[in-house]
Amino acid sequence: ELLEFLRIPSVSTLSEHRQDMVEAAEWVAARLQRAGVPEVNLHSDDGHPIVLGRWHVADGKPTVLIYGHYDVQPSDPLELWKTPPFEPTIRDERIYARGASDMKGNLLATIVAVEALAADLGTLPVNLIFLYEGEEEIGSPGLQAFVARNRERLACDVAISADGVMYGVDAPSLLVGVKGMAACQIDLRTAAGDLHSGLHGGTVRNAAREIAHLVASFHDADGRVAVEGFYDQVRDLTEEERAEIAAVPFDEAIYFQQAGVEALAGEAGYSPLERLWARPTADVNGIWSGFQGEGAKTVTPSQAHAKITCRLVADQDPVNILDLIERHVAVHCPPGVTATVRRRAGGSRPYAIPRDNDALKAAGQVLRGLYDKEPLVTRVGGSIPIVEVFKRQLAVETVVIGWSMPDSQIHAPNEWFRIEDFRIAQRAYASLLEALGA
Repeated sequence: ELLEFLRIPSVSTLSEHRQDMVEAAEWVAARLQRAGVPEVNLHSDDGHPIVLGRWHVADGKPTVLIYGHYDVQPSDPLELWKTPPFEPTIRDERIYARGASDMKGNLLATIVAVEALAADLGTLPVNLIFLYEGEEEIGSPGLQAFVARNRERLACDVAISADGVMYGVDAPSLLVGVKGMAACQIDLRTAAGDLHSGLHGGTVRNAAREIAHLVASFHDADGRVAVEGFYDQVRDLTEEERAEIAAVPFDEAIYFQQAGVEALAGEAGYSPLERLWARPTADVNGIWSGFQGEGAKTVTPSQAHAKITCRLVADQDPVNILDLIERHVAVHCPPGVTATVRRRAGGSRPYAIPRDNDALKAAGQVLRGLYDKEPLVTRVGGSIPIVEVFKRQLAVETVVIGWSMPDSQIHAPNEWFRIEDFRIAQRAYASLLEALGA
């Protein structure tokens, strides 16, 4: 079933995959129905379809909302894949395919777990709401609007996000914090059109050079973001939080090998894990300008572009961050050059679950039982946009628990998911639902 699910190229960012998104949503809805979920509906008013399932067992039982997403990232560059991204292949007990780890493996595991639990017990220990979206990879704009309109319908006692990671293969972890995100594209123009480099080179501004200067201005020599006001809302780490992060083992040599790098970079004064988990970042995701075809074309380019994403920490606000970026671009744009900042929809705020939350404690107990060791307390530098929305709109906390691995090539070629983790995830979700219903 997982291989079948992975063959659907549900890439939410590309319009040519719109029908694939519908097919993936219908696949998820049909699988929920086969699992016995009595009420399953698709909602497409806000973009790619939202799959909503409900299984009300009895009044008085707690209600748990299970969240996941069926959309995946684009698969380029295709030439770096050992096997086609949407033809899942099993090698060394791993499934290689786009979306295997992020997060179709975990999503299907939640459904199988509920199906097995109901069959084993004859009922369920909790009432369930299933909420699976197709826009997580673009910031969940449709789901945010859907949740805001359907607060009563989605009322619950706690949420579980299956969109999560473990710290390692034999390193169970409780994920207590995720970053927010703000994203934009900078479009720069220097002339009405590309110009002959022999006739105009050295007398007019070169768009490729200007975008390089502009992008370089985003950071100082110490790796700090140089956008004025960027850190004004950042909540500093407490000594307890720094100690908590320091307690998590980090092997630089292994990290170098996994990332394929020879040295680390970033904001001075913080450990690698502190930078990854608890400090804000501004990243250039793409930059392009001028002639890029085969051979040479002697032009002075007139247009250039850059895509920027910022990972945010408490208490940063994505709207404020994009305001600051617009101001920065205006200040650093030289005379005769126009630069426009296009904001990408779906920005998200950071989220952290309180350490004394009962559902988080229950998840810890489940992990202890599965791994026979104390789980690590971790954060992640990625974003799960909807969990902060659940907090703000539904007044519930979210336990983030999933079995993607840090080195599983999420968002990159040759993404993989361990078959053993697919099995562990099923047992874990079933055990957690039992614990929440006890």
